[in-house]
Amino acid sequence: MRHRKKTAKLGRTGSHRNAMLANLVCSLIKHKRVRTTLAKAKAARPVAEKMVTLGKNGTIHDRRLAAARLHQEDAVKILFSEIAPKNKDRRGGYTRIIKVLSRSGGIGRQGDAAQEAILEFVEITGAEDIAAEPAAPAAETKPAAGEEKK
Repeated sequence: MRHRKKTAKLGRTGSHRNAMLANLVCSLIKHKRVRTTLAKAKAARPVAEKMVTLGKNGTIHDRRLAAARLHQEDAVKILFSEIAPKNKDRRGGYTRIIKVLSRSGGIGRQGDAAQEAILEFVEITGAEDIAAEPAAPAAETKPAAGEEKK
């Protein structure tokens, strides 16, 4: 029985799963947004949240713990210098998972029918998306049924 076993195995051994999740979180840190399967996104979210929490503390011990988990020094540097300061006042919930429909409009990916999702940082992508959007043009009014355009 698997009562109270909450680790998603993802069809991999423990070392392979840890390496895959570390690589996924490093890609998330570098690119701020990652498209992956829903199961992998749900498994990577706690790892990413813990890394941001380590980054917020900012001690040398936390930096070493993050480097030991992620195995990529450049990702740790980005985490501690860019991502953690932007989330300094936030008390958790640094990432969000958005479910994605496949390109063909179905529920799963075409090759293996895996449900896909986007894993992204909340604060960083939200501010960029709002700033990048151009102002909406004023809506044109349609003439009434009896009126014609002059």
